Amino acid sequence: MAEIKSTLELALERSKKFSLSEKDKEEIKQKEIQEKILRLFYRYQKGDLHLHEIQKELDRMGEERRRAVQEGLLLCWIDELSLEGENENILKGIEWLQDRTLDEVRVELRTLGIQYQSEAEQIKQEVRAQMLEALREEGFGGDALEPHLEASDVWQKALAPLKRNYFIRLRGLKDRLKSYKKGK
Repeated sequence: MAEIKSTLELALERSKKFSLSEKDKEEIKQKEIQEKILRLFYRYQKGDLHLHEIQKELDRMGEERRRAVQEGLLLCWIDELSLEGENENILKGIEWLQDRTLDEVRVELRTLGIQYQSEAEQIKQEVRAQMLEALREEGFGGDALEPHLEASDVWQKALAPLKRNYFIRLRGLKDRLKSYKKGK
């Protein structure tokens, strides 16, 4: 009498024909590492995860995987630094991973941010005055008249050179952070 095979047995027999190549295995491993990095990054950014909890996660990993996750997390945090946002939590994470204090970087980043905001505000006031004048020339006026700067091309064009200048300087700061090696 013929033996009846289960669906599972048939699937297992067929899957023996297929095996993952080393390249496929490496891609899967890299994808898992990237997912882990992003999960840690976003949970830390939201405040759902603290550095000591990240350390516990890292301690559960093998050496190679831990190193890859640490490097990826460091790059994410450095890339997240901004002239317009709050950077303190990010800097704490970078300090923790690089095992050093970043007081000089804090001061430089804060100074860049203040200078950028100040110059952007000056440009904003100039563009606002130009837009109000143009509206008055077209017959619009009154105390309640307020141009919507953020949506205007004039504002974006006026701000572009300032952004370019400051973001080049910010990129230089980020590059210095990326190039730091422990023990140097």
